[in-house]
Amino acid sequence: MDSTKDEPFLFPTTMYERDCFHPSKFFSANLLSSPLPTNSFFQNFLLCNGDNPEYIHPYLIKPSASSLSLCYPSLSVHSNCIYQDFNPDLTVSSSTSSESHHVISSFTGLSVTLDFPSSSLSFFLVRGCPYVTFSVSHQTPLFSITTVHKFSSFTSNSSLTKYALKLDNGQAWLLYASLPIKVSNSYETMISFSKKFTSRDHGVPLVGRIALLPNSSSELEDVLDRYSTCYPVSGDALFTKPYCVEYKWEKRGFGNGDLLMLAHPLHLQLLSKDEGNVTVLQDFKYRSIDGDLVGVVGDSWLLKADHVPMNWYSTRGVKEESFDEIKSALSKDVAALCSSEITTISAYYYGKFIARAARLALIAEEIGFLEVIPSVKKFLHETIQPWLDGTFDDNGFLYDANWGGIVTKERSYQDFDYHKYGCHHYHLGYFLYGIAVLAKIDPSWGMKYKPHAYSIMADFMNLGGEHDLNSKNYTRLRCFDLYTLHSWGGETFPDQGREQDSTSEAVNAYYSAALMGVVYGDNNLSAIGSTLASLEIHAAKMWWHVKEGDNMYEEDFTTENKLVGYHSVNMRNRKMRYCYTSKESKIALHVLPLLPISECLFSNVDFVKELVEWTESGYGDGPADGDGDGWKGFVYALEGIYDNQIALKKIRSLKCFDCGNSLSNLLWWIHSRDDEEKFNCGHGSHEN
Repeated sequence: MDSTKDEPFLFPTTMYERDCFHPSKFFSANLLSSPLPTNSFFQNFLLCNGDNPEYIHPYLIKPSASSLSLCYPSLSVHSNCIYQDFNPDLTVSSSTSSESHHVISSFTGLSVTLDFPSSSLSFFLVRGCPYVTFSVSHQTPLFSITTVHKFSSFTSNSSLTKYALKLDNGQAWLLYASLPIKVSNSYETMISFSKKFTSRDHGVPLVGRIALLPNSSSELEDVLDRYSTCYPVSGDALFTKPYCVEYKWEKRGFGNGDLLMLAHPLHLQLLSKDEGNVTVLQDFKYRSIDGDLVGVVGDSWLLKADHVPMNWYSTRGVKEESFDEIKSALSKDVAALCSSEITTISAYYYGKFIARAARLALIAEEIGFLEVIPSVKKFLHETIQPWLDGTFDDNGFLYDANWGGIVTKERSYQDFDYHKYGCHHYHLGYFLYGIAVLAKIDPSWGMKYKPHAYSIMADFMNLGGEHDLNSKNYTRLRCFDLYTLHSWGGETFPDQGREQDSTSEAVNAYYSAALMGVVYGDNNLSAIGSTLASLEIHAAKMWWHVKEGDNMYEEDFTTENKLVGYHSVNMRNRKMRYCYTSKESKIALHVLPLLPISECLFSNVDFVKELVEWTESGYGDGPADGDGDGWKGFVYALEGIYDNQIALKKIRSLKCFDCGNSLSNLLWWIHSRDDEEKFNCGHGSHEN
């Protein structure tokens, strides 16, 4: 994206040195000169020994010393959580292996290649591929497959290029080979294979493909046979036009055939059947924690998201008869602004104070109460500028040159925490919102600090490309997952994988970047921010909003929950951030900050009613969490979508507000709507 014609700005440089987390441990040397991902789908392959599993749909994958294990996970379902555990169903290793770790030789948002130099094994791990594909060097005559279960039987075809492996746990697996292979040794838990060379095969690496056979179905086996010879070695996602994502895979083959991949439910919802040559195989399915993964044939897909309006102000306009009440609230909220009274040094909470004030400026603009804007502008100068200039004594932004990303002083002084890179879109999204608003009301300030603003944005929303001046400093889309189509907020527990709880804060990050594009006249930035915000909204509705009858989650979970709290790669939990348990806090953390785009996130009025009624039915796992009235304000905001007057009465009774919210903001929300007034934001009012 065309960020600015000026030189890119970098915050003061720091370099964290610790062997356990140094990028040179697992990345190949040719990758070290570029910024590296710190919140990627293969993150566990980089931490400590690199041997924690990652979920690369449809398998959990775990590298170890010179071997790789795969698991087709089963789900454990309870009323308070759903989770999947790793169990090494099959492990592939080489006869020449020695104790050495893997090396990442290439990666994209959809694929990663793991090389095991000591064993001459390479694995092409492509997300959504029903086969795990690997190559064995011609110098390696033997490889083996082991299991923690027992092999109950194995058979081959006449050409020795396909083996059916059955385990005593009921699973059936298929092994395909580009060259004939024969069984050298077989035991209850291990089968060794060697190449059956012909004169023309010497010097040619063997390509192997392993796939679970769902339900041991002969019909599905025919499908796997048909597409076994065409394999992807990498894949990428391209943003070629607004509200569209195009998947393209680089494929190879050892025979004729098309590329077979797997689509999760959101893919299927967004997949364009009219553009590109794709065929959906509705009956070819793998089970997953994210819903059924369905077969799609084609080496490129086009995904189309709904249009989301990027508005500074309310979508319908504020009722004029409510101006006096809002002005009264604004006068008090603006008068209370005092930068010296902010005691937190946390970038997250400080950013919320900034964004709260920015909302006051926009509300004042919308209703024509311009006399309070100078006070808000002064507050925004005093709170934002020290972070950009590096004069905020207790904290500030730094640039980590080892990985290529922004860290804060509060975290860099601590023992290294890989999670520090995870929540960038939460923290920096609040700052971007404040910067966008301040640049709007003070254009000269905006131009002066434009390079700083783009550096903050690029930390989590860099798309790369020769025209993007920040592409050499930051990794591509640090937080946004190009396969699941939503962001992740980092990782706390390696066995559970990356996590995200506040979907609304993720939406805010990309919405704020889009507004920054508007204020700077950068149509490309605005388009990409809008697209990512729309995808976040789609994903929130698909996986976090638990609706009756949608069959995303099992009944034991859906009967007790209307929202997923803690959502990680391998777990869905009713709690929020492992500390908030009340229903009010869960709703609040999926609503805040309350913005014009919140209309689209909660456009399904029927679901909103269910959600508010569920909240009123009790407090979930425990009593109301600490922020009492602060949380309730967001619940009442949702209630105002369908019962305006009752919600207004409740809002007027509140005594305190979340640090990122205000009475002015809640009154603005209520007075810009009527009961159940339909608003078409592209995400529908009832069906989504």
